[in-house]
Amino acid sequence: MPKSKRLLELMMTVNRKRKFTVRELADEFGVSSRTILRDLQELSELGVPLYSEVGPHGGYQVLNERVLPPIAFTEEEAVSIFFASHALRHYKYLPFETEAAQALGKFYNYMSGEVRDRIDELKNRVDFVTPQRKTEFPYLTTLLDAAIRQQVVAIEYESPQRPKPTPRIIQPIGIYASGGLWYCPAYCFERKDFRLFRCDRIHNAVPHADASPLDLRHIHLGNWEDEIRSKRNIASAHVELSKIGVESCDPELVRRMNLHIREDGTGYLNGSFPLEDIPFLAKTFIGLGRDAAVKEPKELVDEIRNRLSDLLKTYQ
Repeated sequence: MPKSKRLLELMMTVNRKRKFTVRELADEFGVSSRTILRDLQELSELGVPLYSEVGPHGGYQVLNERVLPPIAFTEEEAVSIFFASHALRHYKYLPFETEAAQALGKFYNYMSGEVRDRIDELKNRVDFVTPQRKTEFPYLTTLLDAAIRQQVVAIEYESPQRPKPTPRIIQPIGIYASGGLWYCPAYCFERKDFRLFRCDRIHNAVPHADASPLDLRHIHLGNWEDEIRSKRNIASAHVELSKIGVESCDPELVRRMNLHIREDGTGYLNGSFPLEDIPFLAKTFIGLGRDAAVKEPKELVDEIRNRLSDLLKTYQ
């Protein structure tokens, strides 16, 4: 194996291993221990932070496992990765805003001139539009870090029912963006159940050391709603949609229910949801007008009728 290729593979190997010995690497690469020692010395001179321990149980380890080895990208891969990160610029608030900008700058500056020229031309030809919201999300990093570390957070939350922010103790599961807004599913210690919090309505968020965190490692963004359905009163829904209704479905609506599209472009939504979501669903379907017809459940149909009746009184 050529030395340059061996050094590259060695860099990836030591970055992957927590701890290793010279003999282990020599056996893995089929070279002498003296050769591996020279290679490790070269990696150290290239900036790989290696640390050696003496003694019968000694060996080497990488001080900072977050240093990534060089990765070779094709031109198409490089362009696609650049634009995947570039698309985030429409979000004014990100949990890793500074790091994303720095990574994008490094990625762009180390590309060849031809690839940079192609990217510069594509910038004016393709875009990923996100609805612009006049809201702020200053605590995304705090919430995400708490979700990763399984920590409890004290927040002040403003809800439609309580315009004045009230204290809440929560344990975040994660955060996600939808329709230009950020959301945080979390366990609420006040309600003793899972709740979905809109991050722009969180006016303060700090780690809360007094509350003992729950073991929520098995709960994540992909299954937290299943946990809700297993504990609450659930209703089944069926909603018929016109072509325009299919096109106009709110992303949050599609996330909560299954969207089926027929060959003629019409479709329908079905699925189950907690009864406490009825106010949100009623408001959403009213917004779709004649392009959405709720068939069930009866509770949702009644809520829509009551809201339309109240709305009609406003204009009488």
